[in-house]
Amino acid sequence: MGTTRTPRASWIEQGLRALATGGPDAVRIENLAQSLGVTKGGFYGYFRNRDALLTEMLDTWEYEVSDGIIEQVDRAGGDARARLERLFLLVAEAADGPVRGITADLAVRAWARHDAGVAERLRRVDNRRMDYLRSLFSEFCTDTDEVEVRCLLAVTVRIGNHFHAADDGIQSRADVMATIRKRLLS
Repeated sequence: MGTTRTPRASWIEQGLRALATGGPDAVRIENLAQSLGVTKGGFYGYFRNRDALLTEMLDTWEYEVSDGIIEQVDRAGGDARARLERLFLLVAEAADGPVRGITADLAVRAWARHDAGVAERLRRVDNRRMDYLRSLFSEFCTDTDEVEVRCLLAVTVRIGNHFHAADDGIQSRADVMATIRKRLLS
């Protein structure tokens, strides 16, 4: 009876988890194998080396947080407001996921500060996100300045909310986030 191989996606997800907790230097084959409870030999059945894994991690992240989520939102159909609501829900649900989660996003952003290739990917992802938001908001908002403000607010709230450390005021953070989403869709 053959040995079951650890799926390629598991190596990629574990690599993204390591990236999120310790940056690109934390993405080490031995550490990933240990975290997955396997030997590092299986790694080489999928990847030439660590650089190949890093590239596939970025490929996976880039697709999942841009085209992958857009395809998922659009597949369910509906008008622009319905798709925006679905998008906001999917993004909120992915808050701690290894690929679509905010920690992976923030880790890629930190990495991009020191690596021009990663910075280019991040720019491409952010442009794709903004273009998609523009297409949706412009379906019910005719003021191009207002469309741009809504897009920037949506993206900035997604990223910045993680860094905001103040205590809740009169409303909980979750209630404030719900109000922001509601106002963006009005």
